[in-house]
Amino acid sequence: MSATERKVVVTGVGAVTPLGVGAGVFFEGLLAGRSGVRRITRFDVSEHATQIAAEIRDGVFVPEEHFSSKELRRMDPFAQVGLVAAREAWKDAGFEGGYPRPERGGAILATGIGGITTIFEQDEVMRAKGPRRVTPFFIPSVMANSLPAHVAIEFGLAGPCFLTASACASSGHAIGMAMREIRVGNADLVVTGGAETTTNPLCLAGFNSLKALSTRNDEPERASRPFDRDRDGFVMAEGGGALVLESEEHARARGARIYCELAGFGQSDDAGHITAPDPSGERPAEAMRLALADAGIGAEEVDYVNAHGTSTQLNDKVETLALKLALGESDARRTWISSTKSMVGHLVGAAAAVEAVVCAMTLDRGVAHGTSNLEHPDVEGGCDLDYMPDGPREKEFRAAICNSLGFGGHNTCLAFRRYAG
Repeated sequence: MSATERKVVVTGVGAVTPLGVGAGVFFEGLLAGRSGVRRITRFDVSEHATQIAAEIRDGVFVPEEHFSSKELRRMDPFAQVGLVAAREAWKDAGFEGGYPRPERGGAILATGIGGITTIFEQDEVMRAKGPRRVTPFFIPSVMANSLPAHVAIEFGLAGPCFLTASACASSGHAIGMAMREIRVGNADLVVTGGAETTTNPLCLAGFNSLKALSTRNDEPERASRPFDRDRDGFVMAEGGGALVLESEEHARARGARIYCELAGFGQSDDAGHITAPDPSGERPAEAMRLALADAGIGAEEVDYVNAHGTSTQLNDKVETLALKLALGESDARRTWISSTKSMVGHLVGAAAAVEAVVCAMTLDRGVAHGTSNLEHPDVEGGCDLDYMPDGPREKEFRAAICNSLGFGGHNTCLAFRRYAG
């Protein structure tokens, strides 16, 4: 960051996850080691190899509690979830109603797949009843950019407004772009994050065809096992996360509570394989190096890493290698690392959003959650760092990074610094 660029801080967080609605509920659930993974109840899974997921179940997220029937007809579930997470963050930041300076506020959010639920539903309508019965809200609902559009409309944010889509790195890109818009003066405030709701028969079958999902159907809560010797794939999940980012001067002028500083962003691409990560670890390591350089944070200052930690054989090995390359062997071994996905599964395009929320709350509260289900660390397979299998740990964290490695070779890293005022 140059001397002329503005410092960016986090002033609000929100989340809708399998552990509940609200960032506080989410974070406390992680500290308690709760799992949101269960047998899928939304559709018949008897013919699927994988029969488990981290769904937002009835009683966890009830759309009718947040939207009118008219609003629900106009929004795909992914946008509903994302907007509720944004509302939580907006309220947490101390705002009520619309933003008083619309041209200085933005909405930059993400999804990996978008309105796929509405696509399935309306395809069935057309097949059963004909093309004239397809809802006029079909196109507005399935547009991936409907999420930032709804957020901008609700809060009166007329500045930078767009969506990023880069698979599992989608929200990392959105948050990084939001930070940059504030830094250079294009906005004073941006609502950012992402949402995903892909628990459906076709996506489940597709990921299974890639051999990417865990088939530990008899032990759902133990299925997501990042860095464990017996890991056999990731667990599909759904939900959303949101952050309110502001320039430091804007936040201080209104007396806002500040969680932490979002200090740096780095990105790279493997330019190799459409689904498998770079086995050398060099490209994701470069994203980490760029984020730390952007933030002006030394490797010795990084006290916590929220790992991508998917629970797939190749990802966990490659990310571990990348951390050693980026931080150096000694600092990588000193740093505490944990995987949020061990408890809530993989939220795909929303993963980086909920994990960024975790980083902000970790720095603010001085406590980091552990990695669940890590019973036999895969030391022989290269996973030999401190992934916090013993549960939460307390510390006055100086800096934290949040990694995302997405299909397509997309790598992002967000660097956070404890805010000292």
